[in-house]
Amino acid sequence: MKIPPFVLASASPARRRLLQTVGIEPIVRASDFDESQIELSEPAELVKTLAQYKAETVAPQFESALIMGCDSVLSMNGEIYGKPPDTSEAIARWQIMQGNFGDLYTGHALIDLDQNRTIVKSQVTRVYFAKMSDRAIQAYVATGEPIKCAGAFAIEGFGSFFVEKIEGCHTNVIGLSLPLLRHMLGELGYDVTDFWQ
Repeated sequence: MKIPPFVLASASPARRRLLQTVGIEPIVRASDFDESQIELSEPAELVKTLAQYKAETVAPQFESALIMGCDSVLSMNGEIYGKPPDTSEAIARWQIMQGNFGDLYTGHALIDLDQNRTIVKSQVTRVYFAKMSDRAIQAYVATGEPIKCAGAFAIEGFGSFFVEKIEGCHTNVIGLSLPLLRHMLGELGYDVTDFWQ
């Protein structure tokens, strides 16, 4: 089987670094899909739908490729949180998150243009947050990191200080579940080692 180029339909530097760490050098084509068009109250369905739209938006740019779209949200107390729009919202969220737990959902859509097949799945990881002082919350938000991340934290950055533990896939919290990607590639007839550089 011919191995197509691996395309990441995401501007996320964390997702790109994650793939590079495991030997996959993706072609990055950030999707310009307007996420505000989609309003779903069920987090798994929301992230799967957004991931698929992101991948489909990028697909016409290629003749032969495997295109990966992803989207992440944090679900907590029945609310769904994406990236906070500003620092005041990030502080308000952390005042709710600290000492609490939430479920981080990531949708994964993989389009194989050569086989004309699409696989869409989601993964969820439970994240337990540390109790934090107002000072610590303000200092963390001042780093700028929470503004760039779904759920207002990055487990691979400063935010790792404030995550007590997780239940489930670690890389899912970074924005792309590597075990799930391996399974999805297998469903399409590929081995993850086919994409190692």
